[in-house]
Amino acid sequence: MTANSKYSAFTNDVLGNLDATDITSLIRKGEISLDEAIDAAIARAQKSQDTLHAMVIPDFDRVKTRAKIHMSQVASKDTPSLLNVPSFLKDNIHLAGLPTRFGSAATSTTPARKTDELVDQLHGTGLHFIGKSATPAFGFGCTTEFDDGTKPTRNPWNLNLSAGGSSGGSAALVASGVVPIAHANDGGGSIRIPAAMCGLVGLKPSRGRLVLQKKSKSMPIDIISDGVVSRTVRDTAHFFYEAERFYRPVHLQPIGLVQGPAKKRLRIGLVYDSILTKACVENRVAVETTAKILSDLGHSVEETFFPSTERFAEDFTLYWSFLAFSAEHFGHLVLSPGFDRMKLDNLTRGLSRTFKKNMLKSLLAIKNLRSAHKSPQFNNVKFDVILSPVLARVTPELGRLSPEVPFDELLQRLREHVGYTPPANVLGNPAISLPMYRSQRGDPIGVQLASPMGEERRLLEVAFELEGARPWPFLYQNSQ
Repeated sequence: MTANSKYSAFTNDVLGNLDATDITSLIRKGEISLDEAIDAAIARAQKSQDTLHAMVIPDFDRVKTRAKIHMSQVASKDTPSLLNVPSFLKDNIHLAGLPTRFGSAATSTTPARKTDELVDQLHGTGLHFIGKSATPAFGFGCTTEFDDGTKPTRNPWNLNLSAGGSSGGSAALVASGVVPIAHANDGGGSIRIPAAMCGLVGLKPSRGRLVLQKKSKSMPIDIISDGVVSRTVRDTAHFFYEAERFYRPVHLQPIGLVQGPAKKRLRIGLVYDSILTKACVENRVAVETTAKILSDLGHSVEETFFPSTERFAEDFTLYWSFLAFSAEHFGHLVLSPGFDRMKLDNLTRGLSRTFKKNMLKSLLAIKNLRSAHKSPQFNNVKFDVILSPVLARVTPELGRLSPEVPFDELLQRLREHVGYTPPANVLGNPAISLPMYRSQRGDPIGVQLASPMGEERRLLEVAFELEGARPWPFLYQNSQ
């Protein structure tokens, strides 16, 4: 492949270059049919697979039946604003009749008997899943790559680059134009990182905003949030509006339907460096550029400290290692009856060993993380929003963060890239990645906006404003 080879699935079919909101509008008007929309997405998915390797399990035969049943159950006066949009479900959620592999060869190919409750909420927003998207083993990696011979998911902006992780399959499918929106989840940056690498909108919501996964309820610290990646802010805004109509958490203030910027000007804290590393020149410029736009729009922008403590990176790594240890030793109980630990990837095994070497420290780490919200270092109450990079480096080439890399070296490389996203998972507050800049190679660079618990509406309002002030490019446009 050439140094800047791209892949675009956009074509002159009924989906064109439309976002999810426009697709629903055309179906409502009768200008295109449900079957036509799904057929177009399936054709795009099939054609893209040999290049992107972003789909792991197709479900083409059942999707139309499910969609028609769902349509018959929806009253016309209460039609979801994303009704009939073809999409993908990340392969760490159970959908009855399909296997759930969690991105690992260690899991069983036996189809799930039951559908997770979360899927009912996702269907309730109007999305119809034509298959499952790729994810690295158990979502532990920030690139969708493997060490068992499985082909890596490629970034459609540059096929030599990572699509990110762990929602890399969903991000590649949306960025390339296969579908306009796809399910994603985030336990340390897994919505925001692939969104940043693939030029998408990726909002990690507040803890408990969507129906909780079963495993979330049993974790010592629930760091997982489900959501979507999309190409436009309005698609993400409509998704969370519809999700809230299905299930509204009583402990969080409602988001409602956000349709544009707010008049209120905000106090925005500007962060360049995390506790792990300093941002590279290009990622720093991305944040500086965004800060200038926000300042020109009338917001108050002031440099501040990164919301973290000196121990946080080690504590989070130990908790991450505890989750890998749990997967290795209890995977047959919590993940898959046919679980085979001998087929675990290098990253999972290395993290599990790290936990075994540091069991006592890990108990203290969990205690520290549980009480992090009480620390003034995590609560910068002076600001309404914190602006920072999503990653410390530009998107890496495939292989750089692969689980095939020896574990100690891989862990160091991960630390060089990641450091800005995990605090929001531990604290439970929302954070969004927006594709505000382009690298010298021409691929996207995302910036992160984080706000206090329950303030997704604030983030979406700012996102609308930034999207209007500096519209980001798509693969169907002239990207030069």
